[in-house]
Amino acid sequence: MTRKYFGTDGVRGTVGEFPITPDFVLKLGWAAGKVLAARGGSKILIGKDTRISGYMFESALEAGISAAGVDVRLLGPLPTPGIAYLTRTLSAQAGIVISASHNPYTDNGIKFFGADGRKLNDEIELEIERLLDEEISVVSTDQIGKVRRIDDARGRYIEFCKSTVPGLDLSGMKIVVDTANGAAYHIAPDVFEELGATVVPLANQPDGFNINRDCGSTHPEALQRRVLEEKADLGVALDGDADRLLMVDHAGKLVDGDQLLFVVARDRKDNGADMPGVVGTLMSNFGLELALEAEGIEFVRAKVGDRYVMEQLDKRGWSIGGESSGHLVCLDCTSTGDGTVSALQVLAALSRRKQGLAEAVADVAMLPQQMINVRGPNRDGFMQHPDVQVAMASVEERLAGNGRVLLRPSGTEPLVRVMIEGKDGDQVAALCRELADVVEKAIA
Repeated sequence: MTRKYFGTDGVRGTVGEFPITPDFVLKLGWAAGKVLAARGGSKILIGKDTRISGYMFESALEAGISAAGVDVRLLGPLPTPGIAYLTRTLSAQAGIVISASHNPYTDNGIKFFGADGRKLNDEIELEIERLLDEEISVVSTDQIGKVRRIDDARGRYIEFCKSTVPGLDLSGMKIVVDTANGAAYHIAPDVFEELGATVVPLANQPDGFNINRDCGSTHPEALQRRVLEEKADLGVALDGDADRLLMVDHAGKLVDGDQLLFVVARDRKDNGADMPGVVGTLMSNFGLELALEAEGIEFVRAKVGDRYVMEQLDKRGWSIGGESSGHLVCLDCTSTGDGTVSALQVLAALSRRKQGLAEAVADVAMLPQQMINVRGPNRDGFMQHPDVQVAMASVEERLAGNGRVLLRPSGTEPLVRVMIEGKDGDQVAALCRELADVVEKAIA
């Protein structure tokens, strides 16, 4: 059965445009409540990031779930991984996240976690979709779900984050923490500070509209400048829902998810953990693959998206994986991608090796890589367009086996990602622009 509403990361879109409307979200809450109640569920958690529309959709979900006869626990603003964690520890049947992750405030989305803190499986999502085509029915008045707020959600999650790095002492470190005016604004700075670091908070004043605006992991330039101004040891950049992580070294140089993944995987291996392999994606830099190979660690590429990284990790029984965008998964610590927890794993590795961030990533020789996002309404079948096929063949011929080309549609936005990787940075940039121009005409 084809998905009608759910994408690779829940339901997402522009606020006020179907399906990101109050009436649809109310019905989505009802359908989820009905499906989970039929499976014995009695409690669903709801958390959100800081965008203004979160209030509206929180109320809509609350009404729909209650109408289905399921209790609701409101967590307020909390990182996506924090909601996953509390779903497990509070014995809820599901956790719902109201967030559009790294997107601007004009977007929002709804995604679900199951009782195990992992994203809902396809079977349950398809059941929910089937019910969305039915009329809402309300349980009898005495069975309507009850709603209350979990007042200590923030504190519970902070303690969990610290528990993943027992004994870590950050005393003497100065860290700039950019929370993207998002869900971790009142959490991540406290985590690092409580572990002893001197913290300089950045983009931690959300107003409902400034989430991800010129800040966070998608716009790290302000963090890079601030690290230099403060003469900090490093900087941490999260995104709006705090499931992604990029870092900045003491010299203001950006360190991406591939490099951080290497630091964590090598540390696990050096400390005797079972580390047979790491899962990356089609977008992962070839330099990461070579660096892991030199450490005797196998590397496997999954399709882009944390869902597919998780599938490969589960299939192989591995624990470490991630994406160059900074969505890292450490299944030996938590059940989903977690920017704050991932940063702590990197900091613990630096502490054990007595290295700075720049020194720790020096063993990953990243190949020049260029990606251009091309927007257009006609993505379906674009790979079969003759002009695209001719252009791809031409680019591959000129790379002469010293690089790779990847075209893929985004799973959450109306765009095609054009990526080229090779040894010559100038050539890579020129070829990527050339191919992107062809794709733009093909999908216009």
